[in-house]
Amino acid sequence: MSGEERRQEIINFITGNGKAASGTLLAEKFHVSRQVIVQDIALLRAEGYDILSTNRGYLCQRSDKASRVFYVQHGDDRIQEELNLVADCGGCVKDIFVKHELYGELRAELNVDSRKKAAAFVKNISEGTCSPLNRVTHGYHYHTVTAESEEDLDGIEEEMRLKHFLAER
Repeated sequence: MSGEERRQEIINFITGNGKAASGTLLAEKFHVSRQVIVQDIALLRAEGYDILSTNRGYLCQRSDKASRVFYVQHGDDRIQEELNLVADCGGCVKDIFVKHELYGELRAELNVDSRKKAAAFVKNISEGTCSPLNRVTHGYHYHTVTAESEEDLDGIEEEMRLKHFLAER
């Protein structure tokens, strides 16, 4: 079972179970260590799942939002345009991540769902001492985007295609 398949099974288990599932129980069920479960939970949260850690284990609130990962490429000059496009189409850019040859997957939470948040994000970059994460991969990066429906995500994808944000795999 791949990591992606395991994470999907974890989500199915902790949403369908109706009660908290401990890290130990999940580790035994999926034949991995508790540390792997902790990492899987962190990745699932980064993908937008509302997973709560309680004293009895993990619980997942069902999310009615649709979610999709987009592979994109652009320069710094188009960051705000991209974020605005997603927000204007009713989406939320949950995160950015890159797959670096040496460091592996690097991910940061964004949660940008409005032009105001997009402008604040770009302002922080321009005034700060840090640079955008996509620079380490020459502008190539991924975004997890959520929206109310798959149709909304289809619309976002089409707009991203028309504006030449989508990258070829």
